Amino acid sequence: MGETLEGVFSIRGLMGLCHLLVDERREAVLIDTGLVGERYQIQRIFRRLRLAPSALKAVLLTHGHLDHVGNLHWVKQWSGAKLLAHQSEQAHIDGTFAYEGSAKWCGRLEKLGYRMLSYRPVQIDHFIAEGDELPCWGGLRVMHLPGHTRGHCGFYSSRHDLLFSGDLFASYFFNVHQPPAVLNAAPELIPDSMRRVRALAPRLIVPQHYDVFDARLHAKRFEQLCRRVLD
Repeated sequence: MGETLEGVFSIRGLMGLCHLLVDERREAVLIDTGLVGERYQIQRIFRRLRLAPSALKAVLLTHGHLDHVGNLHWVKQWSGAKLLAHQSEQAHIDGTFAYEGSAKWCGRLEKLGYRMLSYRPVQIDHFIAEGDELPCWGGLRVMHLPGHTRGHCGFYSSRHDLLFSGDLFASYFFNVHQPPAVLNAAPELIPDSMRRVRALAPRLIVPQHYDVFDARLHAKRFEQLCRRVLD
């Protein structure tokens, strides 16, 4: 990152990233679980920090697309962590969401992935909604940012003025962009979600798809994207 944030661990897998947050009490939460390649990294970080799997108290889910829930069943079995997610995401986690229009391609790709990975769905333990204050990592506030999915959420730390923005946008030096149309369940809602984050104007943003772990840079890139697509 442009500045060090103690207790934030970036875990890069095949399709994107998930993030492990560890607080002063040595309790951890995981934002999303990734798809392929994350299990070993998660276990390695826990060994390095000398944390038992039970130190992972919760998985905070930004949304239920396969590249974010691929390891969800394993994580829950390994650690006993509770799953916190928006109610609308259960259909995505179950693989039963009825995609429409061009987004039907997202459903087809996910069905293929379910078979290849022997994917097993799980139940959400606690539903989250806009404005919920979660007692994780010094406090995280839920921001409901629908569009990519109807239950898509971000998690904001006022302590660090940092937003974990999920798939609201992807941040790569060669292409800062909104999610492709074929992946969006309710694309008409994305502009308002972007405007809400723009109004919040967090100093730091960590999306779930990016090139380098630099939250200041991603915040700047997000503003540039807003100027391009909203103004």
